[in-house]
Amino acid sequence: MFNIVLFQPQIPPNTGNIMRLCVNTGSRLHLVEPLGFGLTDARLRRAGLDYRHSAVFSRHPDEDSALALPGRHYAFTTTAELPYSEASFSEGDCLWFGPEQAGLSTEVLARFPREHTLRLPMVPDSRSLNLSNAVAVAVYEAWRQLGFRGADAQSSTECS
Repeated sequence: MFNIVLFQPQIPPNTGNIMRLCVNTGSRLHLVEPLGFGLTDARLRRAGLDYRHSAVFSRHPDEDSALALPGRHYAFTTTAELPYSEASFSEGDCLWFGPEQAGLSTEVLARFPREHTLRLPMVPDSRSLNLSNAVAVAVYEAWRQLGFRGADAQSSTECS
């Protein structure tokens, strides 16, 4: 469905939650090193539950490796002008998110066209959302635009 790129993630439970999200939305997870934890970290396993073994993910040694992924690449940052809801997503798009403490650096953001840098609107004086929450908002908007293609009809229309 989509490629979720976490650039140098630092907090294992966030990555575990995102692994779960990827399994439940049919997305692939890409982790750009260095990681702030080991993939055997107990906090990662606990947050990922049994979904961790079903997650399709890849490790990339650097940003160039992840930028070589096919598809359009979108960077999510609090400094972007364009709200995420104004982008037109397609299957296979790569959605980039930075490390929890700092977000994507200006050097990384410079590699994306301005129209491919997106923000999640927040009230004034807010710094940022939790990484796993931000990824969930973005993935579900992108998937909504595709009509929740591939979802079970009942699970995409009912809350449980």
